[in-house]
Amino acid sequence: MKIAMLISGGVDSAVALLRLIEQGHELHLYYIRIGRDDDEGDCSAEEDIEMCTLIAHRYGLPLKVVSLHEEYWAHVMQYALDTARAGLTPHPDLMCNKLIKFGFFEQRWGHDYDMVATGHYASTVEREGFRWLTTAVDPVKDQTDFLAQISYQQLCHIIFPLGDIPKQEVRRIAAESGLPNAARKDSQGICFLGKINYNDFIRRHLGERPGPIVEIETGRKIGEHRGYWFHTIGQRKGLGLSGGPWYVVRKNTRDNVIYVSRGYDTRLQYGRTIHLQEMHWITLDPFADGGKVSFLDPVSLDDGTRILDVSFKNRHSPEFADARLILTPTGDMRLEAESDVQGIAPGQYAVIYTPDHDICLGSGMIVAPPAATRRRRHRAGIPAIKNDNSNSR
Repeated sequence: MKIAMLISGGVDSAVALLRLIEQGHELHLYYIRIGRDDDEGDCSAEEDIEMCTLIAHRYGLPLKVVSLHEEYWAHVMQYALDTARAGLTPHPDLMCNKLIKFGFFEQRWGHDYDMVATGHYASTVEREGFRWLTTAVDPVKDQTDFLAQISYQQLCHIIFPLGDIPKQEVRRIAAESGLPNAARKDSQGICFLGKINYNDFIRRHLGERPGPIVEIETGRKIGEHRGYWFHTIGQRKGLGLSGGPWYVVRKNTRDNVIYVSRGYDTRLQYGRTIHLQEMHWITLDPFADGGKVSFLDPVSLDDGTRILDVSFKNRHSPEFADARLILTPTGDMRLEAESDVQGIAPGQYAVIYTPDHDICLGSGMIVAPPAATRRRRHRAGIPAIKNDNSNSR
C-alpha cells in the first residue's frame, strides 16, 4: 500500500515506520508543524524536523514538512481557551487528533494515499462487518482515549502499527535498529506549548482574575487563586495552601470562587453519576444501531429508558471504571458508575468502552448535573464565604 506516515521525531513514530517498511509498504513521510513562529509554541520543531530528516535519509524515504499552525490555533487552541474561560476543563489532544491529524491533514494530503499511519498506541479490528477502534496491548501507553472523537470515515483510513507491542518492545526495536532517537524522551503532550508553562500560556491569553479559595465544608476563605481558569475539578497541586492535601471540588465561575476540601479520603472529590452531552459514536450508536452487532444490546425498560453495560475513562489512565450508560426518554445521557470516580470535571470527556475494555465506542463531554440535581445539592448546604485569612499564604 501507499501510506502517508505521520512522524514527529520521536521513537514511537520511527518504530512504526520501521514496521511498515518491513511489511513492504510504500511510505511517504510527513511532519506537521502546528507551533507558531513567534516565541509561543515552537515545540522544539527544528530539532524534531532534523531528527525526521535523519530518519528519512537513512531509509531513503521522501519527507514533507507541512504547516497546519493556523488551523490548529483557530480550531484547537481557540477551543481550549474558550473552554477554560467558561470554567470548564479542555481536552486539546482529543481535538487535535480529530481536527488536525485526521481532519485537515486528511483533507489536504492524506486522501491521496491508501492509508495514513501514526505512532499512536491503538489498534483497529474488523468485527461483524464493521471496523472498530480497539485498545493497545500496553495498557499504560494506550491512547484510544485521545482518539475517541474521530469519525468512522477517519478510522477506516488509519493504520496504527504499534498497537500490538508494548512500549518496552518499541525501545528495544529502536535500539537494535540503531535509530538516532532510540533514547529520546517521550513527548509530554500539549506540544503546542513548547517550553512554555501551561499556566503561563493561559495567563498570557486570559490574564488573571484573583478570587477566594474556600473550604467547602465550612465556607471559610483559606486562600486566594489567580483565576478560576487555572484550576480543574480534582486538582491537588498548585493551590498554594498549607495543611493539606487540598482538592478542588467545585468552581463557581460567576462569583469567581474555588471550593476545596481537605484529605486524601474526602468524599467530595468523588461521585458515581456523570452527565454527558454531545455524545459521539465512532462506529455505531448502540442505542440507534445496537441490533446490528451482537455485542451492543441495550436493555429497554417499560418507561422507555435504555441501559447499556460499559466501561469508561474520565482521564488518561490505564484504569477503567465499570458503569451503566443510561439514555432517558427525553434524550438525557448519563453514566452510573459501579464504584466511586475521582475528579469528575465538566468540559472533560468520558470515553466509553465495551465492558471487556477492548473496543473504544466513542466519547461524550462531561457536563454539570441538571438543575434538579443542583437544587438538591444546594438544599444539602454550601455555606456562605467567611473572610478568614488566618490559614492562607
